Amino acid sequence: MTHKIAILGASGYTGAELIRLIATHPSMEIVALSADRKAGMEMGAVFPHLRHLDLPMLVKIEGIDFAGVDLVFCALPHATSQAVIRELPKTLKVVDLSADFRLRDPAEYEKWYGKPHAALERQAEAVYGLTEFYRDDIRTARLVAGTGCNAATGQYAVRPLIEAGAIDLDSIIIDLKTGVSGAGRSLKENLLHAELSEGAHPYAAGGTHRHLAEFDQEFSAVAGRDVRVQFTPHLLPANRGILATVYVKGDAQTIYNALKNAYADEPFVVMLPFGEVPSTRHVRGSNYCHLGVVGDRVDGRAIVFAALDNLTKGSSGQALQNANLMLGEDETAGLMLAPCFP
Repeated sequence: MTHKIAILGASGYTGAELIRLIATHPSMEIVALSADRKAGMEMGAVFPHLRHLDLPMLVKIEGIDFAGVDLVFCALPHATSQAVIRELPKTLKVVDLSADFRLRDPAEYEKWYGKPHAALERQAEAVYGLTEFYRDDIRTARLVAGTGCNAATGQYAVRPLIEAGAIDLDSIIIDLKTGVSGAGRSLKENLLHAELSEGAHPYAAGGTHRHLAEFDQEFSAVAGRDVRVQFTPHLLPANRGILATVYVKGDAQTIYNALKNAYADEPFVVMLPFGEVPSTRHVRGSNYCHLGVVGDRVDGRAIVFAALDNLTKGSSGQALQNANLMLGEDETAGLMLAPCFP
């Protein structure tokens, strides 16, 4: 059976990444691609690396007939997705890559995003898209909310440790480095080559980054009490990749064993040998997350590392992994590409 797929917002980085992955999928066919300013253009003209693919012309969303579509990937900007998804047929399966449906509490959404949610009925039915922890719910979902790429990286490192009771919940520090593609394709002065290259800088310091809302929601739900981590992201002069360095209190070997047990059967989460640390260069372009644990020089402290590609495992690859479950396909279909190295 071939599933008919539409991608809304195909002219952005996550849209292009979805196309790259779906091109290798044995049972998906892209039948519609939308863009706003680039409507009427060929995809190969927008992203020349996709010229070899036979793809539909980019059109505006209102030009798509959803009657023959099985699943929609919504790769639109934050605050845009909710209005679009609200008008889609309710029977249509949707994977949203924006932040619009990640938070379960409408009050929390308004607090972090500065405006009331415009599709509360759909928000109430959305399933959080961290595949490894919501797999059963995702299989039967009509709407899946993809996680933030930073939020996914931190959760892979920390969530099993909370579940296992292996760390001090009041002493979690997530120090994260991220590639520039996470900021999207729109022109921004601070992302110009001359402004960004040959340096690195923190941003959203002091607890203002919106992905903190996901950490608060997910960690607190697992712990059964409020958990408030310290989190500071840093922008790197690199196109792809996220590396999280997480400082925790607990026995290092116990922490390692908890993570190894949690991910023993996961196809895309790889535990490195104890004491080995991951690198973004070893996951680039893939749907893999590499985890490492190192003991600190002080007993009772440990460092957990997580590396993934923000556009793949952090966004589009995760979205395809979820779509596979929603459509009854093998979860790994279209996602077994090896990382690109060097």
